[in-house]
Amino acid sequence: MISTGDLKKGVTIELDGKLYTILDYEHIKMGRGSAQVRMRLKDVRGGHIIERTFQAGERFPRARLERSTVQYLYQDGDLYYFMDQATYEQSPLSKAQLGEALSYLKEGMALDLLTYDGEPIGVEMPLSVELAIAETGPSFKGDTAQGGTKPATLETGVVVQVPLFLNTGDRVKVDTRTGQYLERA
Repeated sequence: MISTGDLKKGVTIELDGKLYTILDYEHIKMGRGSAQVRMRLKDVRGGHIIERTFQAGERFPRARLERSTVQYLYQDGDLYYFMDQATYEQSPLSKAQLGEALSYLKEGMALDLLTYDGEPIGVEMPLSVELAIAETGPSFKGDTAQGGTKPATLETGVVVQVPLFLNTGDRVKVDTRTGQYLERA
């Protein structure tokens, strides 16, 4: 069981017989009455997002997810295929199940597949990924790391702000939780 005081983003809970991942939560203290917790939850199987409010101190059953290391293979229509590195078994996931992970996914990448009762429900990305800059504005003499930033489109299509001195073709490390540039790779 998980209490409202132990909530974290990304934790999967069971609610009304369905699995939900916590996207965001906020503790609210009213003028009168007890404190409440407002949560934004994503239905793991359905993909839709709901908002619910609970009394502070309420407890929820935590869903036990199994993790296995997989490699991203390819995309076929709306499905993305992953291969288990131990058993070589392939598992398809939809765009809704992958969510924000699509922004950083590239072929051959190793990540964790989350399963619940033997059913694949999503992936857990590494904290940072290394990607090449596909397109960005030109660099000029005198551009430094402490200067400004410019938008850069990476090889997966995601746009991040990078320092002015980086060029097309450079490899950068990006935080998958926040989508921010970390360092040159």
